[in-house]
Amino acid sequence: MMKVLLVGGGAREHALAWKLSRERAVEEVVCGPGNAGIARQFRCLPLDVSAPDAVLALAVQEGVDFTVIGPELPLAKGVADLFASVGRPLFGPRQVAAQLESSKVFAKKFMERHQIPTSRFAICDTEADALKTVSGGDFGFPVVVKADGLASGKGVTVATDRSTAEAAVRAAMGDRKFGAAGARLVIEECLVGDEASFFVLCDGRRGVSLPSAQDHKRIF
Repeated sequence: MMKVLLVGGGAREHALAWKLSRERAVEEVVCGPGNAGIARQFRCLPLDVSAPDAVLALAVQEGVDFTVIGPELPLAKGVADLFASVGRPLFGPRQVAAQLESSKVFAKKFMERHQIPTSRFAICDTEADALKTVSGGDFGFPVVVKADGLASGKGVTVATDRSTAEAAVRAAMGDRKFGAAGARLVIEECLVGDEASFFVLCDGRRGVSLPSAQDHKRIF
């Protein structure tokens, strides 16, 4: 029977905690930091998820057999690499692979390099370059302005006109609204249609597919 540490504090982690607790091989689920809803059913402990050393320290302190990472940030910070270096089991991609989620520039270049279909795009390193790109009309309107790094789901603007696109660029690169995450921008054409996500678990040699899902990004 395993004791599992679940890292994160959102609705995603609440669902993961519930599912993990129903597995026959799992004796206890401990969450860090968790949230008020998770705390009703599971023990929650203080944890800075942005600090891989703190995650490892909690895993050692609690004597867990397996660690599951929910949010992107600790993966982008290299928590999986740290655990691997000391031989502790953890579910989550290494830092280099996590860039597919943590860096839109990396993801776009990866898709381009491997000829994976994606929308037309431009990578902008300066505010002037980004303003020139959105005003040039190459992508038309609506156009999508994306902060390169992790921005808690708020780094994307679908701009229906030039002024909205320029305001998004200035907010990210001029006002530093997203901090370092907005130091580079991806400007891309807007694709309209139903979004679907297809997931595959991979250990480097084998792949196991999961059911597809749909992410409804905008409520209003």
